[in-house]
Amino acid sequence: MKFCKRYQEYMQGQEKKLPVVGFKKLKKMLKRCSRRHSSSSSSRSSSSLPLNTCPDQCPVCDGTFFPSLLTEMSAIVGCFNQRAQKLLDLHLASGFRKYFFWFKGKSQGSHNALIQEGKDLVTYALINAVAIRKILKKYDKVHYSRQGQMFKSQVQSMHKEILQSPWLCELMAFHINLRETKVQSRKAHAFFDGCSLTFKDGKPALTCELLDSIKIDIDLTCSICLDTVFDPVSLTCGHIFCYICACSAASVSIVDGIKASDSKKKCPLCRESGVYEGAVRLEELNILLGRNCQKYWEERAQSERVERLKQIKEHWESQCRLFVGV
Repeated sequence: MKFCKRYQEYMQGQEKKLPVVGFKKLKKMLKRCSRRHSSSSSSRSSSSLPLNTCPDQCPVCDGTFFPSLLTEMSAIVGCFNQRAQKLLDLHLASGFRKYFFWFKGKSQGSHNALIQEGKDLVTYALINAVAIRKILKKYDKVHYSRQGQMFKSQVQSMHKEILQSPWLCELMAFHINLRETKVQSRKAHAFFDGCSLTFKDGKPALTCELLDSIKIDIDLTCSICLDTVFDPVSLTCGHIFCYICACSAASVSIVDGIKASDSKKKCPLCRESGVYEGAVRLEELNILLGRNCQKYWEERAQSERVERLKQIKEHWESQCRLFVGV
């Protein structure tokens, strides 16, 4: 069965109507482009361009295809982030806050339903990532230009790439954390092959596979301290660091918090600016690593406690000096 048909069947089978990639509409745009340039194929046969392709800056493709795809990607990422955040807020809530969420209607159904929704959201993210990859591959066959690669770079810089979402990493950790529970949920969809925490040479990584040649490997080593991420935080560019390391890179103290950083501060890896304000604390991932790296976690917790107390002491000493005018 072709992926397009499988994708449509999967999306139609969802209980809630979710944003999708408009395969048929986007393919029609590419066919219009092919027909538009088929009349000039003879003139291009003597050039270096292959037949049935259109030149750079094609008004049909660039004027309609990319804007339509970007709109769909924005809707998909927005829906995924919103639903994932609501689900994890409810799962991690405790006491009065948890009851408040239930009464407010942030989740319907039992604990069993929360687990299944987490699996469904991971599947939704991965299958849409495949769908976007497929349609862009189709574009590359029709359009002989650099526009496809430029679009991919633009999408990443705008944080519209669903595989960049920090909530995907959190949901993968959420799925692994609850996988060993006795709660029985319905069988996962055939597209979903599960998530796992793997170790290679002592370095952890989150791995997730989709049965259509896509595999995600999220490295969980902080590129600043070169250890397993502790109290992990994901910047808006998608890179993950220890919270204390990220604060150091942003030139802020733990007391002030990472979101107090200057908007000009850049990610240590990709050098993108303005990535700290929307940073997300990965609490599910923190729980997962704490369970699987207990000895390291205990040692790191002790050293972090010393550093945090040091920074807190320095902060209040400076505040006292400002207060007395010293």
